[in-house]
Amino acid sequence: MARQLSKLGYLEAKKTLFLLCDLQEKFRPGMKLFDPIIKNTAKLLQAGKILNVPLIATEHYPEKLGRIVKELDISHAKGVIPKTRFSMMVPEVQAKIKELYKNDDLESVVLFGLEAHICVEQTAMDFLKDGLAVHVVADCSVSRSLEDRSLALERLKQIGCFVTTSENVIFKLMKDKNHPEFNQVRKLVTETSADTGLSKL
Repeated sequence: MARQLSKLGYLEAKKTLFLLCDLQEKFRPGMKLFDPIIKNTAKLLQAGKILNVPLIATEHYPEKLGRIVKELDISHAKGVIPKTRFSMMVPEVQAKIKELYKNDDLESVVLFGLEAHICVEQTAMDFLKDGLAVHVVADCSVSRSLEDRSLALERLKQIGCFVTTSENVIFKLMKDKNHPEFNQVRKLVTETSADTGLSKL
């Protein structure tokens, strides 16, 4: 039953993994909407930290492309893994997932970062192939081209991802006003998420 619920879009913190894909400093100048994406991502990461959702981050070719931007608090990440493959599904990430989730406890991944039409899309495909529910956070995902981003989000829906927003994810994880961390998280969502042009898609 639980696995069926995850396929409907339900999120349970202890059975969910956050995946932060390559939001690195060297990409900043060339990315449309980079700053609002970072603002929304910072909120999502902070909520995940409060709600004890494990986080794995990757950095694409960091010796040339730099580290994850300093505005993002990834101090709670279970791993920050360098890669050259476009997909985050590299052996080091797979090993970390096996370490974190015993007995196939992982049901859903929440995926965000860049570029939406390359690394994010290929990561989503790999996790879908493994039978997991994939939530792609549209207001935390970016491409150099707005057209590439919008078409990627459409393709991701077509292949079976939940294309969602940071606040949708946060409230799905909490489920109830009586959640013990509600007041902490509520402070994060008091301010409306930064506009990333989704209303134009």
